[in-house]
Amino acid sequence: MRWPFADLWKEALPYKEFAEQAVEQKSLWTDGYRLAHVPRWAWDAAAELPERYRLVVLAEDWCSDGASSVPVLAKWAALAPHLELRVLSRDKYPQVMDRYLTGDISRSIPVVIALTEDMEELGWWGPRPHALNTWVQEQFANGRAKKELLPEIRRWYIKDKGESVLREVLALMPEPAVV
Repeated sequence: MRWPFADLWKEALPYKEFAEQAVEQKSLWTDGYRLAHVPRWAWDAAAELPERYRLVVLAEDWCSDGASSVPVLAKWAALAPHLELRVLSRDKYPQVMDRYLTGDISRSIPVVIALTEDMEELGWWGPRPHALNTWVQEQFANGRAKKELLPEIRRWYIKDKGESVLREVLALMPEPAVV
């Protein structure tokens, strides 16, 4: 069965609309976008994409991981002629979230689903950059609570400047053909 991404795309919000409607951490979403810096390599990579791609992000405004990673993706998509990004509420679309569980049990967000322009799924990313997620899982295994880790997680995102997220989401898309 083909997943109905075309219908979901119509219901998903453009990033700026999602951020403006945020209740929980509005300033993280709006300021994160305003301050996001898209590095030159990401611009160049997006310019070389062989066709248009769409990114559907499952998120909620209370999610600090989302507020730390999605704004840079949204800025990248807004600046890149071959990318478009929209946000879908995880809680309003549990059937979609259930397809992208972390470890087959966790509804962790954000989740970024990369699609072709024709709405064919290429792959998905989430909920955190691989290096950060590995560290977080190690900390959980050592008995540390997420609340205790939040300042360290936030510092990691600030130091990384969204580059890991950009690289990992870009890796979902086909590389340009060499002519």
